[in-house]
Amino acid sequence: MGTGRRSGRRDQEATNVPEASTAAANAPRSLAEALRARDDVALTALLHARPDLLNPVPGDVTQLATRAGTRASVVRALDRLDRFALQTAEALAVAPDPCPYPVLEELLTGSGGENAQDATARDALPRALGTLRDQALVWGDDDRLRLVRTARELLAPSAQRPSPTGLGPTVAEATAGMSPTRIQEIVAAAGLPATHDPVSAVAALTGLFTDPERMSALLDEAPAEAHQVLGRLVWGPPYGEVTPDPTPPVRWLRDRGLLLPASARTVVLPREVALHLRGGLAHRRTEPLAPVVGVHREHRPQLVDANAAGQALAALATVEELVKSWEHAGPLVLRAGGLAVRDLKRTAAALDTTESEAAFWVELAYAAGLLASDGEADERYAPTPAFDDWRELPPAQRWAVLAAAWLPATRTPGLVGEQDAKGRTLSALGPDLDRSAAPEVRRRVLDLVGELPEGGVPDPEAVLERLAWERPARGTSDLRARLARWALHEAEVLGVTGRGALSAFGRALLEHGDPAGLLAPLLPEPVDHVLLQADLTAVAPGPLLRPLAEMLAVLAEVESKGGATVYRFTPGSVRRALDSGQAASDLHAFLAEHSRTPVPQPLAYLIDDVARRHGHLRVGAASSYVRCDDDAMLGEILADRRSAALGLRRLAPTVLAAQADPAALLDGLRAMGYAPAAESRTGDVLVARADAHRTPARSAPVPVPDGPPVPDATLLGAAVRAIRAGDLAATAVRKEPAAASPGAPGELPRTSAAETLATVQAAALTGSAVWIGYVNADGAASQRVIAPVRVEGGFVTGYDHTADEVRTYALHRITGVAELAEDQV
Repeated sequence: MGTGRRSGRRDQEATNVPEASTAAANAPRSLAEALRARDDVALTALLHARPDLLNPVPGDVTQLATRAGTRASVVRALDRLDRFALQTAEALAVAPDPCPYPVLEELLTGSGGENAQDATARDALPRALGTLRDQALVWGDDDRLRLVRTARELLAPSAQRPSPTGLGPTVAEATAGMSPTRIQEIVAAAGLPATHDPVSAVAALTGLFTDPERMSALLDEAPAEAHQVLGRLVWGPPYGEVTPDPTPPVRWLRDRGLLLPASARTVVLPREVALHLRGGLAHRRTEPLAPVVGVHREHRPQLVDANAAGQALAALATVEELVKSWEHAGPLVLRAGGLAVRDLKRTAAALDTTESEAAFWVELAYAAGLLASDGEADERYAPTPAFDDWRELPPAQRWAVLAAAWLPATRTPGLVGEQDAKGRTLSALGPDLDRSAAPEVRRRVLDLVGELPEGGVPDPEAVLERLAWERPARGTSDLRARLARWALHEAEVLGVTGRGALSAFGRALLEHGDPAGLLAPLLPEPVDHVLLQADLTAVAPGPLLRPLAEMLAVLAEVESKGGATVYRFTPGSVRRALDSGQAASDLHAFLAEHSRTPVPQPLAYLIDDVARRHGHLRVGAASSYVRCDDDAMLGEILADRRSAALGLRRLAPTVLAAQADPAALLDGLRAMGYAPAAESRTGDVLVARADAHRTPARSAPVPVPDGPPVPDATLLGAAVRAIRAGDLAATAVRKEPAAASPGAPGELPRTSAAETLATVQAAALTGSAVWIGYVNADGAASQRVIAPVRVEGGFVTGYDHTADEVRTYALHRITGVAELAEDQV
């Protein structure tokens, strides 16, 4: 590869040979040395960017470097690079090791002519390289850039793992198992002089393929069909199958080493050849700049807030309706945990929505701590005591509770109905819905929407492209894209956004402000009246006060929802109100008090008619019985074939006995068109009002963290001090006593008790540091660098550089002591 763009710089470097030699001598020889040369600010930034390196805190810089090179940590760091930083790392993985900066620049900009894309990539390269250095994935000076070995293994091409760049192995790697005779044949066919050994032959072939002029001359001799073969392999994958008797173009390429055998029936395009054909580029298309998320549509901010407030109000009504529907006989908990499919279907039908929407509302109520399992033998889902407290809050604060639970939640209702890796269907409220990336994606999506001017709506595809650039998927999973789509939809139905734009109270939610304070003025005040109509319906012109809404929910059925809720009165709904203990006069008075229109005559007739028949029949426990003063009605019931299943027989002119239990008898008679009432043992009418069921106190589910938490400034500062102190102790050079023989590396110093006492006393007087070996009460041996300040009573007290604190050590547990070398004091 050519490096002409930096020829002036390289010539200048060549003229300063002493300076270059000095720089090479001072260059770090390992990642540990490179990290040791960093200041505390740089080390703090590394630990902040890669918090997994802190668990536990490394004992010194060498341990930090070792941990930073482990596979799990490197994979995690690579997964958090933006696209251009990752492309830079991928280019380093296929570059020589070490790689000069000009070579890396050419891999990302090419060796062709100048264009705008090349200039942009060239300008963005220092930032990308700085990111890799800051995260300890790259170390070394610009003339000797080194990618961490684990990262190179993960990103470099191999037969088992194709490279993201589409490049194949080098000539040296592809010819590693080839016979010397075959290598010499390729060298001769390529027009190169024969060599005495395979190593020099491979070097000569590599030199040919990396020389632009000689390579161009060789390719000019190739048949036209050979260029077509190379064109199919140049951008990857670099492997192709061949027959035992290949075509002449393939044979021509294979004879000259432009295609090298990878197996009996597979050939590979060497990396040097592909780079020449690509013009030096490691990637077909570099992406140095993040895609711009612009304004796709625009609405007035007032319209956005009003629309979002309406969605917020609907969300409150939906969650309340959902939780209340589970307070008497909530759905059973599956044995493996979660909600059964049929129960989700029933919930969706009750909420008049789709199953996916119902799963979202169920998971939202669960995340807010309003729903939980009751933990009883016949385990069911039911409201928690927190639900009662939540209902007493003002509407804006109730919404803030839901939004605050949704934003950091890791549970992902969008996965409900899909299958896991074992083929099991994922259920709502099930144990396998947590996705640790969900909160980060959700917040980033909303941040991108919030960066637009007020009322600005982004194109969803542009948001997805931006997220894909910031965190490119290195595998085939599209989970982050799906999470982003779900976040946009959920934000809209919850009211965080309105018509696709971020609302004012949604912005306050992201900025940790007071969303309730901004939402409250936008919500309508609850009303205390309805409008009764002659078609047995009532229209609620807004949200109703809670007592009115609860009574109306018993007396009528909800027919439609929206800006105004429509209720319909039916014989069944009126009977339900009478069963709850209300009398007909109570219902008339209630409607007259809360209606702005006169009570229509059909509605009054309906209430009186149902009340007239309500309780005319009495059901009690014999197994059960029916009694009625009208013996003709009892005869009519006995004659009805629909009563056969109830097992009725006449005990007296006004009493029928039944084999069915009282509840089944009540349901059976009501199905036949009668309106019976239950009675107690004393003959009084029973009020059929189910007690609301509540779970024991339950806490909301805790989100699953996406790796270790980001440490705060205090922890980072303490960790850096501990690493520096441990490094000082590990790298300190001690002054050996003249009579002592040098021990093995890491061996504890050995001195007599008298020598130990004299040395630490002298150090306490002079204020100098010493190197000691120490065995604690558990028998664990360690080496430490301490600065003694007091020696008395068989103990030495001093500042321990290893622990970065003042400690006291028993003299009899010190195995030996040595002074530090002059340059370490």
